[in-house]
Amino acid sequence: MDTASFQFVLFGLAVAVVSNFSRARLWRSAVLFAASLLFLGLAAHNPWAFLPLAGFLLLGYAAIVLLERGWVRSSAWFIVAVLFVYIWLKKYTFLPETIFLRSPYFTLGLSYIFFRVLHVVIETGDRTRRRHIGLGAYLLYTLNFTTLVSGPIQPYDEFARDQFAVQPIPLDARVVGLQLERIVRGFFKVNVLAMIFDMVRIDALAQLSYALPLPLKLYAAFRLVLMYPLFLYCNFSGYIDIVIALARLMRVRLPENFNRPFSASSALDFWNQWHITLSNWLKTYVYNPLLITLMRRISSVALEPLLGVFAFFVTFFLIGVWHGRTSEFIMFGLLTGGGMSLNKLWQLGLARALGRKGYRTLARHPLYQAFGRGLNFVWFSFTLFWFWASWQQIGKAFAGLALAPWLAVWLAAWLFAAVVFSLWEWIRPALLSVTAAGSPLFTSRYARVVYASAMGLAAFVMTFLLNQPAPGIVYRAF
Repeated sequence: MDTASFQFVLFGLAVAVVSNFSRARLWRSAVLFAASLLFLGLAAHNPWAFLPLAGFLLLGYAAIVLLERGWVRSSAWFIVAVLFVYIWLKKYTFLPETIFLRSPYFTLGLSYIFFRVLHVVIETGDRTRRRHIGLGAYLLYTLNFTTLVSGPIQPYDEFARDQFAVQPIPLDARVVGLQLERIVRGFFKVNVLAMIFDMVRIDALAQLSYALPLPLKLYAAFRLVLMYPLFLYCNFSGYIDIVIALARLMRVRLPENFNRPFSASSALDFWNQWHITLSNWLKTYVYNPLLITLMRRISSVALEPLLGVFAFFVTFFLIGVWHGRTSEFIMFGLLTGGGMSLNKLWQLGLARALGRKGYRTLARHPLYQAFGRGLNFVWFSFTLFWFWASWQQIGKAFAGLALAPWLAVWLAAWLFAAVVFSLWEWIRPALLSVTAAGSPLFTSRYARVVYASAMGLAAFVMTFLLNQPAPGIVYRAF
């Protein structure tokens, strides 16, 4: 039930209904806590498997209590302790195997719990921010079942603002209708679109190892390049749609995690629109402090832009390392951080050559934006090979074609993505501007009912009649 399954949706809806039996914050908190414990119990039936997770949570709360009591000078040691225990529990391969626990234990959602624990530890250690976090509030925040598996990563203050409000945020018929529509849309993304994209990717990967004519192999490689980013987007954003809607039905607002990422015309813009809460967390707690520290130590004005480039590299390298514990994810981090650094250097070079005004004019040009969308998409697709595949699989995939044909495939994917995403950016506002009886046609209540019904029917047919189980939520593994 820890994926975007029908059972998970029913569980979340049932919790939302019970939560709204009373608007009292004690009742809503009790329902959320009971639901989160039940969710954990359904995910792992062995209670002993939760001991390491309980120890990790206890470590985080002990750090908070000590910081609240004035141990502020030890905040850096508390952060290091939380970080080390997380790396130890995740069994990162650069640590010796002899120090790991031998018996299996529960790790579902540990990476997202880690972000929440580290967030409250850092914030509690900040002398300028004084707040008390009780044990009950801490556990509600860290174990909230709607954000446990794959986020989004919500700051504690935002969670507490809604969850502990004396007067909870309103929930009328219109809001309920919009959330139910969003659940249907998310379910369709995960269980129909993501499954189709994944099936095409698996078929394309298999064809690259067959003795086929060159045109068929080129087509297989082209599909392989295109499919995984689309699959990952539908798989992850669809799940996020579902949990955001469920939380809103429980009168809690979760932050958005996606904002049309493939419309981004650069890698820098892309990561402001893809997995937004992760990017914001790392910007707040890694990029900004690192850049400030470097600028204090290196006073050269000429080097300031390069310090920003270096901070970008470190931040996005850590994104790759966070995603997994093997060398493939180190490579993913190197490529992601390197791409961000090169993108920043490119922007700095153009701004220096054209002037800021000239660069802004160029950046707004439709052809330049189309060029950037295509380049961003193929670079993201290239880095994702180290996200979804092992070194052996990557070697077999790239061995399926010689270098020149592969370069042709990447160029074709670049042009295809540039044209398709730019056309969509042109068509989308035109569609949204169509009116009927003085109101937008495609965003009207009737249009929403029609397409939500169509998506729901397609998901029902695929899931139940054709018995095609969707692939699991990719980010549940992190």
